[in-house]
Formats: sequence, C-alpha cells, structure tokens
Amino acid sequence: MNNKDYISRMASRLEMAPKDVQRIVNTFMAEFSEKLDDGSTLTVQGFGNFEVKKKMERVVVNPTTKQRMLVPPKLVLAYRPSIGLKEKFKDTTTGD
Repeated sequence: MNNKDYISRMASRLEMAPKDVQRIVNTFMAEFSEKLDDGSTLTVQGFGNFEVKKKMERVVVNPTTKQRMLVPPKLVLAYRPSIGLKEKFKDTTTGD
C-alpha cells in the first residue's frame, strides 16, 4: 500500500477530506521523527516500541578478496512488536 492509498482509506474510514487526513499524518510523522531524534523511545500501544540504537563500529571481511574494512558506527531504528501483535501473527496459519 502506498501513501496515496493509505490516505484514501483513512479519509474514507474517518469520513474526512483526504487533504485533512494528509495533514494529520504529516504532523504525526513529524512528531514521531522529532521524538526519535531526541533519543526517546516511542511506544504505540497495541503495535510496539520504536527506538534509535547505536551500532558500534566493526571490521568486516570481503569474502572474495579477503580485504578487511572498517564499518563506522551508525544510528539505526529498532522496532519491537507488542506482545499482542506477536500473538496475532503467531496464531495465523498459512494453511492449505
């Protein structure tokens, strides 16, 4: 689902104009990003936790050339699903 489809579905469900829904989604995403930039952990009840973690620098080896390279430290976004969401997907079967 792309952004346009998502906005259309939300607008339909909320009985609002797509333009207003787009503004709400943009505001939500801006706040979300700002809090992650501050180093906060965000919890969306029933969905999961988001946090920024620092990956330490490490040495990797190219298997073809055996050349060693240093990968610098970086920040990555980590997501941990809620217990309820995990259970929902665990209980789903891909049956025949």
